[in-house]
Amino acid sequence: MAFILDNPKQGAAAARADTRAWVALAVLMLPVLLISVDNTVLSFAVPSISLALVPSAPELLWIIDVYPLVLAALLVPMGSLADRFGRRRLLLLGSTGFAVVSVLAAFAPSAAALIGYRALLGVFGSMLMPSTLSLIRNLFAHQDQRRTAIAIWAACFSGGAALGPIVGGFLLEHFWWGSVFLLSVPVLVPLLILAPIFVPASKDPEPGKIDPLSILLSFGAMVPVIFGIKEIAQGGPWAVHAGLIAAGLALGFVFVRRQLRRDSPMLDVRLFRNPVFSGGVLANLLSIFSLVGFLYFVTQHLQLVVGLSPTAAAFVLVPGLAVSIVTGLLAARLARFFKPSRLVSAGLLLNAVGFGIVWLNPDGAVAGIVAAFVVLGAGVGIAETISNDLILSAAPPAKAGAASAISETAYEVGSVLGTALLGSILAAAYRLNVVVPGSLSAVERNAAGQTLGGAIDVANTLPAGQGSALLASARHAFDCGSGLVALVGVALMAGAAVMCLRTLRAADSGADPGAR
Repeated sequence: MAFILDNPKQGAAAARADTRAWVALAVLMLPVLLISVDNTVLSFAVPSISLALVPSAPELLWIIDVYPLVLAALLVPMGSLADRFGRRRLLLLGSTGFAVVSVLAAFAPSAAALIGYRALLGVFGSMLMPSTLSLIRNLFAHQDQRRTAIAIWAACFSGGAALGPIVGGFLLEHFWWGSVFLLSVPVLVPLLILAPIFVPASKDPEPGKIDPLSILLSFGAMVPVIFGIKEIAQGGPWAVHAGLIAAGLALGFVFVRRQLRRDSPMLDVRLFRNPVFSGGVLANLLSIFSLVGFLYFVTQHLQLVVGLSPTAAAFVLVPGLAVSIVTGLLAARLARFFKPSRLVSAGLLLNAVGFGIVWLNPDGAVAGIVAAFVVLGAGVGIAETISNDLILSAAPPAKAGAASAISETAYEVGSVLGTALLGSILAAAYRLNVVVPGSLSAVERNAAGQTLGGAIDVANTLPAGQGSALLASARHAFDCGSGLVALVGVALMAGAAVMCLRTLRAADSGADPGAR
């Protein structure tokens, strides 16, 4: 692939990629778009899956959760394998496996089979994401071009998140539940044809040895922590799942110790000694935390309080997602004039303002939600683009796969924490504020007192007056919880903005850390 020298003062780091690199970027956006759509589309198929496969409650939970659990747990090992065996090679292997397993999942004969296929999708999905971001790092050596490419990468994530509910709603209105899994085939087949032509091969020239124990430790550290957090948020036994989290953290400690003692570690944890790298990872995590946490309670409000259909609720959120795409692309240009630390901090402050608008909109008017999500979307677009660029540029090019995997892991952990922590606060506030009629049975009181959805189900079985009173109380309690969550969001994002001003200061000199 040809490069044109841009600025002799910056040497090789200023080499500008040619048109072929941008075509390669377009090819790499196919799996990014697919993964982001896949993250949101399944939630719309859950009712149809429940009717067709009749899963038990635990099985239904695992159908939803097993994919992100496996995906998050394997991102770091797959990033290391991409550096060793070749990023394009792993991308093609992951794409082939994802397409084949997607077809199998679409025709799964039972809930147990679907859980197994979803786990395999997590395995192959973990091969896709580190490969795409690390290939971008090697395609675009010039800092400005790389920021633009990363902005496009982030924009595809946001665009896929917007398309997921809309496409899912359309497919489920016209076809059976398995159609949502077949989306991957028309996306990945062109990738398998075009990637060998346009995407150059790259890998670490001096890879370390494969370390199976480190892979097991990484998996053993991630799964219990993520699963424990999710279960605590859903009201599971606190002591049991806190024990799982503690066990995962202990294994994580052993994993870090092992990496520090090895000459060729699977993951170079010394990268975190670089404040730009660690600050970028934390900014990435917190930005996604704000986005997912915001969507968690807003989507419920739009459907269960306002009464919109899932598709109509998705369209309400489209302006904010569109703004996140635009500001993500704009961030690459703004980075020429503003210091990275200030851009990331500004993005996180916009997230805080978005939460603040929700708090100032206690009645939950749709116009206020649209405005809040537009502001928050702008913040996420800026913070995500710049933080991902800082993560990649702070790591040596040969370690791009590992750095990309860490970035992706931060994304997944941020998603889990956004739902778990803010969801737990919302649930606790709801339980404290809802007024449940004393005439209900113990089962009905528990259902109505735990979630807004449970209260709606119970209210539908009660006499009109009693049901209306329960609904009014439940919706008021939910909105009280939403206000509290919004205040917590304001405080967290404001604190994160201050943190980024300090930790990312080293990136403000204008030099590209990746140019070494």
